[in-house]
Amino acid sequence: MSETRDELAAQYRRALEDYLDGAGETALARAYELGRKAIADGLGVLEMAALHHEALRASVRRLAAVEDRAKATEAAHGFLIESLSPFEMTHRAFREATAVLRRLHERLEEEAKRIAHSLHDEAAQLLASVHVALAAMSGDLPPSARSRLEEVRGLLDRIEDDLRRLSHELRPTMLDDLGLLPALRFLAEGIAKRTGLPIEVGGSTHGRLPPAVETALYRIAQEALTNAVRHAQPQHVTIQLQREARAARCSVSDHGVGFDAATALAHRGGPGLGLVGIRERLDALRGSLQITSSPGRGTRVHVAVPLEE
Repeated sequence: MSETRDELAAQYRRALEDYLDGAGETALARAYELGRKAIADGLGVLEMAALHHEALRASVRRLAAVEDRAKATEAAHGFLIESLSPFEMTHRAFREATAVLRRLHERLEEEAKRIAHSLHDEAAQLLASVHVALAAMSGDLPPSARSRLEEVRGLLDRIEDDLRRLSHELRPTMLDDLGLLPALRFLAEGIAKRTGLPIEVGGSTHGRLPPAVETALYRIAQEALTNAVRHAQPQHVTIQLQREARAARCSVSDHGVGFDAATALAHRGGPGLGLVGIRERLDALRGSLQITSSPGRGTRVHVAVPLEE
């Protein structure tokens, strides 16, 4: 990185000197290209400003008169603006992509809500009708057949339980009605009941969070729990919520087998970690993700989502 920066600094200084010597639009075009190169090399706006400061200081040293130095400093402002314009364009494109991603997640959640309600309401009504029909039939059947009918009723009850669980996992009505903390507790209870894994949910959001934030944190915690159950072999899992003045935080910690976090993240999460979906949800809300893990020491997934004032 230092060699790249030194090379870019030298190119920037030469282009700025040419601009101050009257190269005009040609030098401005070079400034724009240098800005694009800085982005490609991973430099930020502050580093670009530092390059400009160094180049300007070297350029004005050539000038003896204080008045000429002042004019050069003022003229260099246009060169700096042109070199930073690719950063502005990239920032605007990122904001537009983030807005599109956010709308996509909102539409997916609306579709999940529609399917969940269909499972909960329409399928439940259909199963209730089947129960009524079976009850009407049972009176006309011999005792041996009635026992078989009871077995069928038992299977229908299991189907109803599974549909209720699927409906909740698709889009928990509790999240809309009561908020994030009750929804996470209900989710934890369901997973604990199915797997026997103790799951503790703690902390507070001090009231309701914005719907998009609640949905994102719920889905992220759900994904982290799924990963823990599938891969971590944990003894127990802890979910912790925290609300600050400008951010909401959620951490999911398991005390399982852990993994080499640096290697896995270098491969964009590796198989089974589900980080793509988590990162997409966080990118849409300008959130951040931190994963801490090592073999034998468990895993902690910590996310933070900014709250608009």
